[in-house]
Amino acid sequence: MFILETWRLLREQDNIPHANYCLIRAIKADPEDSSLRSHQAMFYAELQDYQKAAVAYEQVYQLCSENVDALKAAAKFYQKCGQVERSVFILEDYLKSQPDGVHASVVDLLSNILMEIKAHDRALQYIERFQIGGKELPLNLKVKAGICHVHLGNMEIAQVFFNDLKPENANTHSDLITEVADSLMGLGHFSSALNYFLILKGNSKTENGLLYLKIARCYQSLGERLQAILSFSKALETLQDDVEARITLASLLVEEGKDNDAISLLSPPKDSDSGEAHSEKSNRWWVDVRIKLKLCKIFQNRGMLNDFVDVSFPLVHESLQVATHRQQGTSKKRLSKRDLIKRVRLLGGPETDTLLQGFRPLASASDLLKASRAKKLLQKKAIEKEKKKAEAVASGIDWLSDDSDDEPQKPNTEPPLCNLHKDEEYHQLIIDLCNALASLQRYREALEIINITVRSAHISLSAENSKKLRSLGAQMAYNTTDPKHGFDCVKDIVQQHPQNVAAWNCYYKVISRLENRDTRHDKFLRNMQGKFVDCVPPILISAHQFTLCSHHQDAARKYLEAYKLLPENPLVNLCVGTALINVALGFRLQNRHQCVVQGLAFLYNNLRICENSQESLYNIARAYHHVGLVTLAAIYYEKVIAINEKDYPIPKLPNENIDISENHKPGYCDLRREAAYNLHLIYKRSGALDLARQVLKDHCSF
Repeated sequence: MFILETWRLLREQDNIPHANYCLIRAIKADPEDSSLRSHQAMFYAELQDYQKAAVAYEQVYQLCSENVDALKAAAKFYQKCGQVERSVFILEDYLKSQPDGVHASVVDLLSNILMEIKAHDRALQYIERFQIGGKELPLNLKVKAGICHVHLGNMEIAQVFFNDLKPENANTHSDLITEVADSLMGLGHFSSALNYFLILKGNSKTENGLLYLKIARCYQSLGERLQAILSFSKALETLQDDVEARITLASLLVEEGKDNDAISLLSPPKDSDSGEAHSEKSNRWWVDVRIKLKLCKIFQNRGMLNDFVDVSFPLVHESLQVATHRQQGTSKKRLSKRDLIKRVRLLGGPETDTLLQGFRPLASASDLLKASRAKKLLQKKAIEKEKKKAEAVASGIDWLSDDSDDEPQKPNTEPPLCNLHKDEEYHQLIIDLCNALASLQRYREALEIINITVRSAHISLSAENSKKLRSLGAQMAYNTTDPKHGFDCVKDIVQQHPQNVAAWNCYYKVISRLENRDTRHDKFLRNMQGKFVDCVPPILISAHQFTLCSHHQDAARKYLEAYKLLPENPLVNLCVGTALINVALGFRLQNRHQCVVQGLAFLYNNLRICENSQESLYNIARAYHHVGLVTLAAIYYEKVIAINEKDYPIPKLPNENIDISENHKPGYCDLRREAAYNLHLIYKRSGALDLARQVLKDHCSF
C-alpha cells in the first residue's frame, strides 16, 4: 500500500518514470491483484502506449474472467495499435467460451471491428448467432446486420432490418440513422441515403452543417444541382472553414452560369485584413491554396487576366523561390543545446537517497540511443569550450561565451504549391501565368518566372512544357524594355536549334537592343563558333558586332569566313563588300585602291545573284558615292530610279506580334526617292542646281 500511495503521489507530480517504477514494484509484490494491473493499464493508456495498455487489460481479464469491460478495453487498444487480428481473436475466443451468456456489447464491438476490415460476412454470422439463442436483437445490432446486408448486396433484406428507423423516433435513434445513411452513401446508394438524411432534417439535435453537407453531396450525386446548391449554402453557414464544400459549391455555381456568385464565395471577406476579427472564429479559409487555385481557374476562364495574375503570381513565385533555396542545399542543422539536454534527461538516474533506485527509464530503445549520443555530444562540446577558453586566457583575450548553438532552429518553410516539382497541373499554371503576364505586358515578371522554372533542376518539366516556356521567353525578350532578362531564353533556343536561321534572327534581335555589350553574349558566340564551325549565323552576328564598334578590319575577316561557307549568299557578299569599302576609307591602309576594287567585286557579285534588283543597284551606287566616284554613282542612281519596285511584307519572327504602328504607306520597299535624293546631292555639289531641283521635283515631292 505504501508503494501504491507513492505511485499516486508521483502521478500528481507528473513524475512519470518514478511513478511507473513504483507500479511495477507493486505488481511484482502482488501479481494476482487485478486492481493494480487495471491501474497500470489506465496509466499506459494515458501515456498513449496502446500496446502495453492492451496487454495489461488482457492480463486483468485473465485474472478476472467476469470483467468483460477489461476484455473490450484490451480489444479496443489492440485495434488502436494496429493488431486487429489479435483484437478479433480475443473477442471470438470469449464468444466461443460463453455460448449462452453472450454479452450484446461484445458482439457489437466484434462486429464493428470486422466491418471496419470489410469482413461483413463474418460480422453477420456473429450477429445471427446471437439471435439463435432466442434473444431479440437490440436495435444497434439490427442496424449493423442491415449494413452488412447492404455491403453484401442484399438491399431488400437490409431494408427489413432498417424498418424500425422511422421519423417519429429520429430523436432517440439519430446516431443509428446517421450510421445507416453514411453506409448507404458510401456504397453509392444516394437516393436511399438521402431519405434517411432527410429524416434527421428538422431534428434540433442533429440538424447541423455536417448534415446539410451530406444532404448536398447526395443531391449533387443525383444530379439535382439546384437542391445541392441550396444545401451546400446552408452547410457553409456553420461550416465556414470547410474548403472542400466551398470549392464544390463554387463549381456548381459556375456550372449554373453564376460566376460572380462563385467568385464572391471564394473571395476573402471584406474585413479579412483586420486580423483579430477572424483569428479566433475562423481558420482563414481564404488563404488555402485550393481556394486560390479554384479562383485562378474561374478568372482565367472568364478572361479576367489582372485578377488571375493577382492570385496566381504570389503562389507560383513563392513556391519557385522555396524550391530554388532547397535545390541550393543547406548543411544539416545541428540540434540546439536545449534539445540535447532534453534528450539527456532520459539517462539521468534517480537520487541515491530515495527508495526508487536502479529502475530502467520509461523510454524506447531508439530514444535511449539518441540520449546516449546527445550526452557524448554535450561532453565533446564542453571539452571544446574549455579548450577555447584556455587559449583565450593564454593569449590575454577576454573570454566571451558563444551561445549561438542555443539559438532555436528555424522551421522548414513549406511552399504553397507542395508538388510543384512534379505536378503537371501546376506546370500548366506556370505556363498560363506567363501567358497572362505577357498579355498584360508585364514582361519582366514573366521572364523572372520562366528563368527560375527552366533553370531549376528540382522542377521536372516535360519537354513540351519546357519548349513552350522557352519560346514564350524568347518572344518577350525583344518586347521588354530591358532585354537582358530574356537573354537566357533566346540562348537556350539557339542551343537547341543551332542551324535554325529564325532562332538566330530572334537571338540577334534581342542582342541588338542591348544598350551595352554583354560579356555573356561574346562568350556564347565564341562557344557556338567553336562547336559548330560550319554554322554561318554566329559568324555574321560576330561580324555585325565588330561593324557596330567600327572595327571594320575584324568585321571583314569574319565576313570572309562566312563567305567561304556560303559564297553564293547575297547577304554575305553584300556584307563583305561594304566591310572592305569601310576598310578602304581608313587612314592606315596602303593598298586602298585594291581594297576598294575588291569590295566592289563583292557588290557586283551580289548584283549578279540578285539578278540586277533595285536594292543591289542602289548598294553599288551608294558605294561609288561613298568613295567619291560620283560619275559612276550617278549612273547607278539613275538605274535605280528607272525601276519601280513592288512592296513586300516585312519579315516577322515566329510568334511575333505585328505592331499596328509599324504599318507603312505604299511604296515603303521602293528606293527611288532615296536614290533621287542622293543624285540631287551629286548634281548640287557639281553646280548643276537646276538639274538637282528638277530631280527633287520629279521624284521627292508629294
